Amino acid sequence: MGLLDDLRARVRELGKEVVENVASSVADSTDSAVYLRQLFRGNRAPHVHRPEQAAKSGQPPVLLIHGYLATRGSLHLFEQHLAERGHIVISYPLGFPVNMRDIRDSAGLIARKVESVVAQTGVTRLDVVAHSMGGLVGLYYLKRLGGRHRVRRLIMMGTPTQGTWSALLGLVTAPFGRASLQLLPGSPFLRELEEIPLPKGVEVISIGAIRDWLAPLSTTVLDGVRHIAVATGHSGLLVDAEVARVVANLLDAGDSSGAVDETRATQ
Repeated sequence: MGLLDDLRARVRELGKEVVENVASSVADSTDSAVYLRQLFRGNRAPHVHRPEQAAKSGQPPVLLIHGYLATRGSLHLFEQHLAERGHIVISYPLGFPVNMRDIRDSAGLIARKVESVVAQTGVTRLDVVAHSMGGLVGLYYLKRLGGRHRVRRLIMMGTPTQGTWSALLGLVTAPFGRASLQLLPGSPFLRELEEIPLPKGVEVISIGAIRDWLAPLSTTVLDGVRHIAVATGHSGLLVDAEVARVVANLLDAGDSSGAVDETRATQ
């Protein structure tokens, strides 16, 4: 009964946090509304670019990975922001109608898609920008599925690398996919991921949102990577133009593998 009692206590605490954060997050309500409109575009949202365009760009293409209970459409506005900065951006759906699948399976899909891009274009390395659980997909690909040979830079946005108790809200989806269980602090998946060291030669950056209650700032911290905090919420990471500017600047920067920073972009 100890485990059940602990879970009940966590759910009660989470309920209080939800009420408190909803009340204090009026400033993020517009971002949330915009995010939902993008989300409802679904996986049939129009592509900003095609993979074959990457060979002509002269720079690594950018692969975007969406998160849990999200669709490729949720990335659409962010794709546009990066495209306006001259980046060739690629994205793929990870689940239908939304993503609930095992993170390992999603990482396997990404690995196959990357190899397809390489075969089509001749590009050998790319940058990965991933939102929320998508960052864990990218990290697993990097550590376990050979991504270290294909990825120049991994930028995780609002990714709970330490797990998040907000995943309890998604346990109702557990019969349809393991993702909600894998997101819980101390899950076997997160323990496995933590045991594998970060590969050399790949820059990893974690961006956390100061007003994020789904993946609180403290859950996005990961040893050995650069950390940046931005003044927005979980949804704002994908729809806030200032966040897109921060990410675009990181993508434009030269290689700086292994750098660790505690930058705070709080404008």
